[in-house]
Amino acid sequence: MKTLPDFDFKNKRTIVRCDFNVPIENKKVIDNFRIKEILPTINYLIAEKAKVILMSHLDSPQGKDKKYSLRPIAKELERLLDKDVKFLDDCKGKDIEKQVNNIKQGEVVLLENLRFYPEEEKNDLIFAKSLAQLGDIYISEAFGVCHRKHASISALPRLMPSGIGFLFGKEITSLSRARENPDRPFVVVIGGAKIASKMKMVEKFLPQADYILLGGKIANVILTVKGICLGRAWPEEDIVKIVEKIKLTDLKVHLPIDVVVSPDEKTGEYIRETGPALVHKEEGIFDIGPETIEIFEKIIRQAKTIIWSGALGLAENEKFSKGTRAIAEAISRNYDAFTIAGGGDTIKFLNQFGLYSRFSYTSTGGGAMLNYLAGEKMPGIESLK
Repeated sequence: MKTLPDFDFKNKRTIVRCDFNVPIENKKVIDNFRIKEILPTINYLIAEKAKVILMSHLDSPQGKDKKYSLRPIAKELERLLDKDVKFLDDCKGKDIEKQVNNIKQGEVVLLENLRFYPEEEKNDLIFAKSLAQLGDIYISEAFGVCHRKHASISALPRLMPSGIGFLFGKEITSLSRARENPDRPFVVVIGGAKIASKMKMVEKFLPQADYILLGGKIANVILTVKGICLGRAWPEEDIVKIVEKIKLTDLKVHLPIDVVVSPDEKTGEYIRETGPALVHKEEGIFDIGPETIEIFEKIIRQAKTIIWSGALGLAENEKFSKGTRAIAEAISRNYDAFTIAGGGDTIKFLNQFGLYSRFSYTSTGGGAMLNYLAGEKMPGIESLK
């Protein structure tokens, strides 16, 4: 893959595919980690007198829902860059082409949410060609979504001279250390709510890792399929097939042996700790229990490489954050291990707990990080080769 020094950017319209999928409340960015990580590339392009065209997605809107506009991100970029950032209210079309062609060397524009068009997620070639009309060079800084076969990730870089930015390069370099020959014991901690993608990663890591510690919804699904937690919603068949391959007797795999439950996830009333087999039908499982925390901590203390992605419970609710916090602190205290955390929510919790700087590396990707570490082929990398 080509890198920034391989190009002459002077007076070139340079498309930078970013991952600005960040939390926004009241039209303000509340966590700018992913934005700050891309600043070195933007500043380099400004210094090289490029015409900088930033594009990104935000969430998964159904049509052009202004709730998911990137306008607040343009304002945050202006603050961080201390420079005007022009926001364009669309990402394709003749009017946008005209405005892009009028920008000057060193200027920065941000296009509107790519996912306002369903063609983006469908990897539509015609949509990719319309984006290609806006630039002369394509630079990817969207490592966090490079496992997605989307138009701006997979098709667009094949239509023009393409390369990667500083952040993308840093991701590959840092994660390769754990991917190629990890120091052992090698421990993978997986939680979060994206069950389908995370479950596939559990399957991939089974032959590679020494221990896999599971929490969050992914653990709840396994406990359901294995007949331990009764009265839960049954997952999709492709997920069931993966779970059936996981043996509860496998010494690598560790599921919660006790859990924190409540009938109300918002108020957290009537919280109690119990075994997974003793959860009442009206109760939800929202955290791992103290015995599980103790077992997970013991394994983490012995580890030499630790990968973590996803909260181990409903950690955004303080009443259910104990498990996630305890495991994050346990990982951060293992100073002898190479520790990696990834994903927007995971990084948010590290910042919330004041532990961000105590990890060896923090990745902008969650699913992308796990895919790369598991050796998966990724559309957003293959298209750049």
